[in-house]
Order: sequence, then C-alpha cells, then structure tokens
Amino acid sequence: MSIASTTQGILLALVAYFIWGVSALYWIETQPVSAVDVMAHRALWTLPATLVVLLAMSRLSSALMLFRSPRVIFWGLLASLLLAINWGTFLYAVTSEKATEASLGYFMLPLLTILVGMAVFGERPKTAQKIAIALAVLAVAIQLIAYGSLPWVSLTVASTFAIYGAIRKQIEADAIEGLFLEALCMAPFAALWLIINEGAGFGVYGLKVDLFLLFSGVYTAVPLLTFVAATRILQLSTIGFLTYIGPTLQLMVAQFILGESIDTVTVMTFCIVWAGVILVAVDAWRQGER
Repeated sequence: MSIASTTQGILLALVAYFIWGVSALYWIETQPVSAVDVMAHRALWTLPATLVVLLAMSRLSSALMLFRSPRVIFWGLLASLLLAINWGTFLYAVTSEKATEASLGYFMLPLLTILVGMAVFGERPKTAQKIAIALAVLAVAIQLIAYGSLPWVSLTVASTFAIYGAIRKQIEADAIEGLFLEALCMAPFAALWLIINEGAGFGVYGLKVDLFLLFSGVYTAVPLLTFVAATRILQLSTIGFLTYIGPTLQLMVAQFILGESIDTVTVMTFCIVWAGVILVAVDAWRQGER
C-alpha cells in the first residue's frame, strides 16, 4: 500500500469520525423538535439520501434484490428497530444534557461488541479482552453504587449498536445498501408518525430547523460513505485505533461546547473504560504486528 493511498484512507476515516464526533452540534439545532420526532425525520430523509447515492453508483437494482429474500427482510426490520432505538437514545441524550453519558457508551461499544461476539457467535475472547470486559462491568457497578441506577443511556447506545452489528453480519450487503434497506424498513413507520403528528415539528420552528431536519438523511449517509471508503484502503488495526476519535470528540463537545458538568464518579468510570479500551487496542496492534 502506497503512502498516498494510506494518507487518503486516513483522511477519509477522519472525515467520518469528525462528523460523528461533532454530531451533537448538528442535532442540538433541532432541539425545539422532540427527540422522537427528529428520529422520525432522520429515518424518513435517510431514504432519499441513500437512494440518490445508489442511483449515482448504478447499484439501485442490486440493493432492491435484497427484498427478494424474506430472511433479509426479517433481519433488516430487526436491524432498523435497533438503529432507531440507538438514534433516538442519542438524540435524547444530546437534548437532555446527557451527551457525556452517550460518549461513554461509544467508548464501551468495542467492549460490548466482544461480549456479543461471545454470546452470539461463540467467539473465544483473549485474556486482554476478558480483562477489558471485567473493567467495563466494574465501571457500570461503580455508577450503580454511586447513583443507585444504571447508566442506561450509555448501556442503550452501546448495546443496541453492538447487537445491530451482529445482525448486520446476517445481511450480505455493504454499508450503503444496508442503510438503504434499513431506511426503507423504517420509512413507512416514520412517515406514518409524521402524518399523525402533523409534520412532527416541520414548518413550526422556522426555516433553519426545517433545513436541519431535511438534511438529516444526508448527515447520516455522508460519514458512512467516507468510512466505507476508508475501510477499503486501511488495515482494520488502523481503523480500530481511529475509532476512538468519534467518542473523544463527543466528550469534548459535551464538556467544552455544550457545557455539561462531569463529576468524580464519571471521571473514574471513564478512566476504567479507557483502561479496558487501551488494553484491547494495544493487544490488537501487537497481534497485527506478528
């Protein structure tokens, strides 16, 4: 692999993770609209965004072929449900001063993905992965003892996307075709919600909010496309290290722009999760070097 292509891959990945990392700043602009309504808009407008991309790539026919299989439709519906819950939880977090908790969830995501791999696919975790999972459990236990409740935003964000990833492995489609499938599964329900709720905030709070709602599909599709392009160039070990740019930016946005407060228990929780993440990342890097 040439230096030029590696640089291109890293730049593409950075674009994707930057967009995901600062996404709270996008969704906060829709705040007059409820999180559920924004999620419905996002689900609906992602469909035309992915449709345009598929038409431009001359791949619409192959994407539509997915709907010939009842099995794919079943997994697509299940994946779209989990994606909707994930989107809705993150939107709720952003508009409820819980963006810090959401960023913790995305730091926990690789660890929960390992756990899902063990439970669903019978994967055997390495020693480093076992320790990392134990650290994640410890972090959750500390929050439970300190606050008397689970960090449900973090757990929901991480678990829904980890299970979503496992389900997506059952669908033989790339990222853009998969997103089109999921958007098409969500669109009827989203459209029905918008009709019942008379537009769900559209046309009520001014042109700026309307534009943010309309372009929510584009905002969803663009980072996914750049990420897919990056994965075709870079090694997975490199992608693995870059993955943490997203939640790091989310944490920075929550603290320094949205002005959320962070207490000692939360700092301790982050440190424990980070220790597990670093352990897994270093172990993966060492395996890749062999």
